[in-house]
Amino acid sequence: MAVHEFPLPDLGEGLTEGEILKWLVAEGEVIEQNQPIVEVETAKAAVEIPAKWPGKVVKIFASEGSTVEVGSPIVSIDTEPAEPADEPTGGKIGETTASGRTAVLVGYGPRTTAAKRRPRRTDGPAPVAEPAPAMAVVAAGPALAKPPVRKLARDLGVDLHAVTGTGPAGSITREDVQVIVATPAPTTAGVATVGPDREQRIPVKGVRKLTAENMTASAFTAPHVTEFLTVDVTRAMRALDRLRAHPEWREVRVSPLLLAAKAVLLALRRHPMVNSTWDGAAGEIVVKDYVNLGIAAATERGLIVPNIKDAGRLSLRELADAVTALVQTARTGKTTPAEMTGGTFTITNVGVFGVDTGTPILPPGEAAILAFGSIREQPWVHKGKVRPRPVTTLGLSFDHRIIDGELGSRYLADVGAFLSDPEAALLAWG
Repeated sequence: MAVHEFPLPDLGEGLTEGEILKWLVAEGEVIEQNQPIVEVETAKAAVEIPAKWPGKVVKIFASEGSTVEVGSPIVSIDTEPAEPADEPTGGKIGETTASGRTAVLVGYGPRTTAAKRRPRRTDGPAPVAEPAPAMAVVAAGPALAKPPVRKLARDLGVDLHAVTGTGPAGSITREDVQVIVATPAPTTAGVATVGPDREQRIPVKGVRKLTAENMTASAFTAPHVTEFLTVDVTRAMRALDRLRAHPEWREVRVSPLLLAAKAVLLALRRHPMVNSTWDGAAGEIVVKDYVNLGIAAATERGLIVPNIKDAGRLSLRELADAVTALVQTARTGKTTPAEMTGGTFTITNVGVFGVDTGTPILPPGEAAILAFGSIREQPWVHKGKVRPRPVTTLGLSFDHRIIDGELGSRYLADVGAFLSDPEAALLAWG
């Protein structure tokens, strides 16, 4: 017998703790090396942690929903169990997991394949097979639900064990949770049962906690200035229509955000000081020769800001693909910590919520952030006549220690000039 305690590993830059979302193994279960054993949510992403050694799970120290500090033991594994393990009915190391993900973790190194979990061992006789019901319910053990759904349930105060899963293999979906919330509570004498304070308390942790800490630090460290610019984007919308109609772009997702991203990148090339950071310890301004373009994304776990690495080197088509991949990955909750670090400039697309603009707070370490507002038909003076034109409002917040009013105004004006006539700007600047 050789029992080893497995501590919660370093899950990414600057992270000191993680929340246990779901155990993928049970005490007494025989596991393989690199087999995913637990899902952990950090302030930046939800990740699967693989086993460091093969063996038998002796004890699980941290329950689901608990927060564990990096370095604290979460499970003990006997790497030399006395009894031989049953022959696995699953696959071998290198096969894809049931979730289709490959577990890659800081400190372990990437693998080209993933391990497949063994089925859990149970005591007693094998159950008699029965026809599967139309809607399955997880009656015991951890509820079957993806991390974003679990997060939604926690925020809404829903017990997943009381939810009927209608997804694949009886898994619980967002719609299942929302049905529970929308269903009236049991009544007594026709009156709904309500708590005396009628208040809901939501724990501040994970993405919400990190966002609050970062925004507070940024707001009280960097002196913010915000400027606004309203732009007629008629020609930009026509350019998008031409792109969508082009044979090589018919399978590409094209949106106004793409042109806003291109405008930001070209304007940064003309005004590189905007793409910089303030190093107070060294007494220096660090100007970046690369642009890691952050796109703020609202997800079930909260607001996250993954970034496109070296976006300034991408063609318009490559940029379109990168933006689409970034947004889709964020919405599925699979954004990794590495994808959310190292940003140099951020766009927050508040227009998707029907908001005209805002005064965004700088992400830590960045000198500027652009709020891209909704595009609306508004009265606009065009060629001496008032006509309805598609118009948007841009809001640029910047660090006044680095960017003065002149530089900030010139930069914002260049972004606006591109959106007013992107084809002319590409010919002149590109």
